[in-house]
Amino acid sequence: MNNPQPVFHIKLYGTRGSTPVCEPGFQKFGGNTTCIYADLLTNDRSKLIVIFDAGTGIRKLGQDILAGKLPDTENILLVFSHFHLDHIQGLPFFDPAYNPAKKIGIFSPHRELKKSDLHNIFATQMQKEYFPVQFDKMGAHIDFYTVEDYHAALNADSQVAITYQLHNHPGGAYSYRMESQGKSVVICTDLEHGRQIDPQTVEFCRDADLLIHDAQYTAAELEKHRGWGHSSYAQAMETAERAGVKQLVFTHHDPAHDDDFLLKKERYCREKFPNCIMGKDGAEFFI
Repeated sequence: MNNPQPVFHIKLYGTRGSTPVCEPGFQKFGGNTTCIYADLLTNDRSKLIVIFDAGTGIRKLGQDILAGKLPDTENILLVFSHFHLDHIQGLPFFDPAYNPAKKIGIFSPHRELKKSDLHNIFATQMQKEYFPVQFDKMGAHIDFYTVEDYHAALNADSQVAITYQLHNHPGGAYSYRMESQGKSVVICTDLEHGRQIDPQTVEFCRDADLLIHDAQYTAAELEKHRGWGHSSYAQAMETAERAGVKQLVFTHHDPAHDDDFLLKKERYCREKFPNCIMGKDGAEFFI
């Protein structure tokens, strides 16, 4: 029997949390902060690609677009879980943002943020005191999407549905779920469940083919970091098990967790939930 054709191409460009790391011992899993590329393979590839968060990993993503390793589309949608520094700091190094032929949409579901508020988030980190090129001089046509704009853009391609849900994190953050042709991918990063697994998150992840879930801490580390907005490996596995997830990928690795630590923890976790792996920069999934 032939295997069915994949619907989604997912590529991880940044799986580190809090701050990038580059020293020896951190090369196997990578040190770039959060950035995830998503492409609907059945789509007209000239239309739209989606990038979740713009941590330092987006620099390599932009290079891959220019090198022809990813679709060189006119339209790029940047979707943000939230705006902590490790999720936005790579945008000034995203080469397509300097191309006047590109159209880049920036979206967050935070309804309290007006377009001007979103603009200021990115303009502030690129003001002249911090960066040589200011945000408004990057070159690409950059627009900020309201919730209504966002849904209108997605409705232009009815083949994919992208939904979102607010979850617990300082300042609030969002999980995202992509669905098409019976396949589903869920991204839940910067999520703190609390003492019990959040039942709404379990339902949001229900029957996902791929779940990319925050796992910054061990159970012992989590006890010391309550209120910091992250999950443990055990919580990620419990969420995946309760939701009937087919494949689990741990992400947002703590900057203190080196390759040896992550390899050992991966082996331990696979004894508990066999279909799980540590996310690493450059990992690809065809769902």
